Amino acid sequence: MTSPILEMKYISKRFDMTQALDTVSLALYPGEIHALLGENGAGKSTLIKIMTGIYEADRGEILLDGRPTAIQNALDAQSHGIAAIQQEPMIFPDLNVAENIFISHRDRGKIIRWGQMYREAEEILAKLGIKLDVRSSARGLTLAAQQAVEIAKAISLKVRVLIMDEPTASLSSHEVEQLFKLIQSLRKQGVSILFISHRMEEVFAISDRITILRDGKFISSAPRADVTSQSAIRDMVGRELEEFFAKTEIPKGELFMQVRNLGKENTFSDINFDIRAGEVLGFAGLVGSRRTDVGLALFGVEPADFGEILIEDQPVAIRGTQQALKQGIAYVTEDRRQLGLTMPMSIATNITLPTLKKYTSRLGLIKHGRENATAERFKDRLSIRTPSVHLEAGKLSGGNQQKVVLSKWLNTHPRLLILDEPTRGIDVGAKAEVHHMINDLAQEGIAIIMISSDLPEVLAMSDRILVMREGRQMAVFNRAEATQEKVMTAAMGQSRVIGETAA
Repeated sequence: MTSPILEMKYISKRFDMTQALDTVSLALYPGEIHALLGENGAGKSTLIKIMTGIYEADRGEILLDGRPTAIQNALDAQSHGIAAIQQEPMIFPDLNVAENIFISHRDRGKIIRWGQMYREAEEILAKLGIKLDVRSSARGLTLAAQQAVEIAKAISLKVRVLIMDEPTASLSSHEVEQLFKLIQSLRKQGVSILFISHRMEEVFAISDRITILRDGKFISSAPRADVTSQSAIRDMVGRELEEFFAKTEIPKGELFMQVRNLGKENTFSDINFDIRAGEVLGFAGLVGSRRTDVGLALFGVEPADFGEILIEDQPVAIRGTQQALKQGIAYVTEDRRQLGLTMPMSIATNITLPTLKKYTSRLGLIKHGRENATAERFKDRLSIRTPSVHLEAGKLSGGNQQKVVLSKWLNTHPRLLILDEPTRGIDVGAKAEVHHMINDLAQEGIAIIMISSDLPEVLAMSDRILVMREGRQMAVFNRAEATQEKVMTAAMGQSRVIGETAA
């Protein structure tokens, strides 16, 4: 049998009171696509950070081609042909796309051959089937475009082991298809690929072997043919999860918001909908449909240029986030690292930041007892896995960071909650928790706009679905009439059916 390129043997790592990894082993073979599954907090990210030299293991051994190897930093990992595409893109906004792709190369000399670099960057992106101007600034790139640059960066290196941590989370179905073709090409070249994804259909479509971690421990490893989605979920969460996308039917309350002919120059136009208390309005569409831009306009981050917003039948002008908050509107961003959290600050501080005045005395001193009590309440309510609410937000797993962002905005007591990709990068157990939370909030009378690229999620959790394409509203379907075929047909521009705006 072929020997592994990289082998992690009995790896353990502890952070303060948290045992992140406990004697975990993993072997990566040439030409194999190896899926690594586990809930957020299972230890996946810690393991790949040890592989790439970001962390050093407390105990255990790393073997490269059968020989013990010390990987002490990212340059060591790169020299051994190990590259990683992280779940959250790490782009230098002041550099252009080509510079970001080749930022890790040390062999290009002191004199940069700009023409050659641009040509090579264009060739890599062309293989991905992604169109980006390699000379343009990386600042302002969408998450999908940032992810594309990260993938191109890893491919530009002569990788032997390519670690992909949620690489498809922000990609369209076409981009995912192109990425999978590239992965198969790399596989044929003998590259070992560690593929981490919470999308079970992707795991079973592409992987050769599946390894599962839970609570920092090795649970199972088997060929894909010997694993079912039910057995994988059971190993991941330690129990059966029988209900996904469990929508609770509840009576709708009074009309809360009416949006009429809302538009923003060169971005979106003619957006029309109503939303009632306790209603979940799903926003569906492909990447680039401008759904997020509508959410940002409603929250005052990028105000609309024309159109009308009425709240409880009264016209309102939302020109900034403070005006939106006063109207009871809160927005949970899809980019939790850049826009959702202040990573060096504690969980408690992040949760109370938008409502800081409630936690300060007349002298401007923070009432830490009250702040901590609020954080503890949300820790219990959303099952945030942390030894303490004083832990830095940046030290949490991605799923738990998302729960802190949700807590932060729920603490403003919103009447309309805009959720932008609320389950992106979240494991199956946490996803079910978020869905239950959406049901609970709707039962409390909160109106919810859910922007999601997960079509089964939109179909199952929404009372009505608004479909967008390239900044235009293509259709509005009620729950009973919405099907995956109808939504995708509208999202791809094959039909335009503007339905009833009211529930």
